[in-house]
Amino acid sequence: MAKVKASSTNQNYKTILQTETQTFLADEPKEVGGQDLGPTPVDLLAASLAACTTITLKMYAGRKEWELEEVEVNVEVDFKTNPGVTIFKKDIFLKGNLTDEQKQRLYVIADKCPVNKALKQTIVME
Repeated sequence: MAKVKASSTNQNYKTILQTETQTFLADEPKEVGGQDLGPTPVDLLAASLAACTTITLKMYAGRKEWELEEVEVNVEVDFKTNPGVTIFKKDIFLKGNLTDEQKQRLYVIADKCPVNKALKQTIVME
């Protein structure tokens, strides 16, 4: 189970995030009253999906001993196009000595990362 603690001080929206082993910041841009000291919460959501997809692809290719040299995953989160619907757009670029079959398999595996799976399931907030 992942656990993150968020705490803030009197410095506008600057938020200190702590995992068991890491500490990092989130904030809002200056134009909305933040100090732009870290990514926004929505940026962090997109980053979680992008990072999880990248790591999953690297792990899978490594186990298969495929020549995947580089993975680039770009994620956009759209809350506005369809009110009440969140759209995640994920573009994946693979670099390496890969066959078309290997690339197609990696695109399938990309949807199997834990964050991708979590976002597609029913989510319960407690």
